[in-house]
Amino acid sequence: MEAVVEATDLEKTYGETVALAGASLSVGRGEVFALIGPNGAGKTTLVRALTGTTEPDAGSARILGESPTAVDRGRLGVLPQEFSPPSRLSARELLAYYAGLYDDARDSEDVLADVGLVDAGDTWYEDLSGGQQRRVCVGSALVNDPDLLFLDEPTTGIDPAGRRTVWRLIEDLAAGGTTVVLTTHDMAEAERLADRVGLLADGAIVAQGSPDDLVGEHGGSSRLTIETSADPSVFDDLEYPVERPERGRGRSPERAVVVREVEPAAIGTVVDYLENQTIAYTELSWAEPDLEDVYLSLADVTERERTDRLEGSGSGDGDASESDLAQAGETA
Repeated sequence: MEAVVEATDLEKTYGETVALAGASLSVGRGEVFALIGPNGAGKTTLVRALTGTTEPDAGSARILGESPTAVDRGRLGVLPQEFSPPSRLSARELLAYYAGLYDDARDSEDVLADVGLVDAGDTWYEDLSGGQQRRVCVGSALVNDPDLLFLDEPTTGIDPAGRRTVWRLIEDLAAGGTTVVLTTHDMAEAERLADRVGLLADGAIVAQGSPDDLVGEHGGSSRLTIETSADPSVFDDLEYPVERPERGRGRSPERAVVVREVEPAAIGTVVDYLENQTIAYTELSWAEPDLEDVYLSLADVTERERTDRLEGSGSGDGDASESDLAQAGETA
């Protein structure tokens, strides 16, 4: 597959704050590639390096066969994480304005329909809801019909119906041959849209592959979540692995026990055990592993490795923290 986006060993620091530490990736034509990772991992910095708005300290990048700073901007669509268009223009006027910046642009009315805002087209931007404003911003990145589209947290603040409108639009764009690179904290979004996913941690991509491949390799086993205040020790005689998740971690309720490797047909065995041991519980829920499990698992590994490095050096200096990045002007 022809590579439309290529990054090799990109590095970027701000003072002693490491934003990128050798990030590498390759994205093929017509592919949707999702970047996931915790706040401060370097996602926004990586997007900026790929779009030519941040100069990396080391490494190389090419998009559409050229340097990010030399590529024809008419072939590129970019939606930054923070984007504030003129507030005293209507949604329709804003899209028409951005279309007018290009020699060859789409009909702004078509873009307005694509983002589901025809009925709100004459409303001033400042009077739109937060989700509607974000959809206008998504539309502004589409008016030039780009070959390559970068979307940094495209559905932040959008209600579920609007989010699905944007998802369908991204799917249609990819089906038409547009290459899409997006960052997201929404694992359902990444799982639905992405052909491949890259997990960025501490400025480097630590795992990448299709959602199914990542789940198969890093997602772990199925989980039966039991909402109970009972101590996990009362499950010592159960034949399945049992754990108490960290308080409020992931989708586990604050008072729960998770039983691993239980297939649906064996749930009755666990229920019988609860009754025989007179263990009180309020709810049972079973789920297969998914991309959120991958995210949490790899994030845990990365955090442990960071802790080991810090303990080994005897100092917390040199690693990129969320607050450091905020001070450096990065919201990765």
